[in-house]
Amino acid sequence: MSFLSVDNVHHSYFTPKSATNALKDINFEIQEGEFISLLGPSGCGKTTMLSILSGLIQPTEGSVLIDGAVPSSLTSSIGYMLQQDYLFPWKTIEENVLLGLKLNKQLTAKSRKTALNLLKEIGLAGVEKQYPRQLSGGMRQRAALVRTLAINPKILFLDEPFSALDYQTKLKLEDLVFETLKSYKKTAVLVTHDIGEAISMSDRILLFAAKPGRLYKTFLVPEELRAIRPFDVRSKEAYSVLFQEIWKELESLENHE
Repeated sequence: MSFLSVDNVHHSYFTPKSATNALKDINFEIQEGEFISLLGPSGCGKTTMLSILSGLIQPTEGSVLIDGAVPSSLTSSIGYMLQQDYLFPWKTIEENVLLGLKLNKQLTAKSRKTALNLLKEIGLAGVEKQYPRQLSGGMRQRAALVRTLAINPKILFLDEPFSALDYQTKLKLEDLVFETLKSYKKTAVLVTHDIGEAISMSDRILLFAAKPGRLYKTFLVPEELRAIRPFDVRSKEAYSVLFQEIWKELESLENHE
């Protein structure tokens, strides 16, 4: 049985005068521990799909199950990493990191120690008493990742979490997130516009087409690329081959709009 299943999902947005089909006939499955990317042109419904997967909105038709349960019943078991870090500026990094545990009534001496140890593992030793304004953008996103992982979520949803960072910081964080999620055997879904990011971090890439949003094609990332860190992936020939293949598919989608 799949860890996450999407069965015949349709979604429409309604206004008093019109209805817009955002998603149509979406079907796919994700195995536990897989890293999946949703890729596609603007307006293809990637973010809507992520909102449905996370239980933030209910699909007009169809169903989603995560580990046998509907997403809306798993709010305390779902982790998010977004483009903005959403750290509270008036709270210390330690207070921010422990916030999810506190809200979920999971804060114990053991869970606090685990979270603060992860902060050190991720390269943020000594910042516990500092405030977000004292950290760089990359450091803030690392802290946001620790806050997300602290609650030990069943699945993580990443909505363009590196897009606001400079390129060097982005590449470093890709490696860090990839290695951290693999070591904790986490299942993750990434929404991105970046073909290179999708290839370097994913096991599979789901390419969406627009108007209406639909699953157009699935790409399996070669095993040789999945076994190495994202930074090293970009130098491999298999990366270039897959990049060109996805690029051509995206071009054809945009030309047919």
